[in-house]
Amino acid sequence: MSNLEYQSHEIIGRNARLRSFHRATTDTYSDFNTLRLLSYNIQVGINTSRYRHYLTHSWKHLLPHPKRTENLDQIAHLISEFDIVALQEVDSGSFRSSNINQVEYLAIRGRFPFWYNQINRNLGRLAQHSNGLLSRYRAHHLVEHKLPGLLPGRGVMEVRFGPTNNPLVMLLVHLGLGKRARLRQLHYISELINQNQHVIIMGDFNCTAQSDEIDALLNQTHLCAPIDNLPTYPSWQPVQSIDHIMVTPGIGINDVQVLDNCTSDHLPIMVEIVVPDHIAKYWQERYSR
Repeated sequence: MSNLEYQSHEIIGRNARLRSFHRATTDTYSDFNTLRLLSYNIQVGINTSRYRHYLTHSWKHLLPHPKRTENLDQIAHLISEFDIVALQEVDSGSFRSSNINQVEYLAIRGRFPFWYNQINRNLGRLAQHSNGLLSRYRAHHLVEHKLPGLLPGRGVMEVRFGPTNNPLVMLLVHLGLGKRARLRQLHYISELINQNQHVIIMGDFNCTAQSDEIDALLNQTHLCAPIDNLPTYPSWQPVQSIDHIMVTPGIGINDVQVLDNCTSDHLPIMVEIVVPDHIAKYWQERYSR
């Protein structure tokens, strides 16, 4: 049994968490060749604007607080302009989030037809540490992978869009804090990337574009290098580029920006891409009816 077979858990056909809230209008898909993507570590809805807040606001990681919903509403307004959103540090419904599944909440407020949450560290009623996906396009295949590391609780979502024989594959990641763990995790992810032609990987990598970890990822795959000098952390005075969106050749990039939205300790990063023609044709045939 290969490492990937051991670590992954296929969820295709399990629709309990892949849900449709409404049918989007044709106007939403007026241009099928371009796709607006956003990656955002939302720190479970906690607004951090000073280093000291990591200490003075630490109780918010354990207990509910009324400002959290207000912060989520601001995030929902921001992300509503995008086609697919990758979320890190979301809670899937526990005491600290007032039993609100934050992925579902943002999907409803942002009017995304499809959402999925991957629980990576399950502390029961206390906390549900998760990654999240919000999408205006239906995925035909989702697999959740548990990433290697000394401490469990890191994962990657593999999401496939378009035709099954040559899909657009998205990998949504939140990597570990230690360099050794990140190298192991990116080696695992490299195997996923190399099985596919058209891949987008996005999330919180916890390392910069010039790091040994990103160098190793680029050397092991056919990914294009991320754009440097786009600092996302800390949000109040960003100096570190640790949130990235990378693509393989064949996927064009029109625009990359870090957005000024201080509702977390990270800033969101966005990219507008041009998808391969067969993906655009697939979506046009299904969403133009």
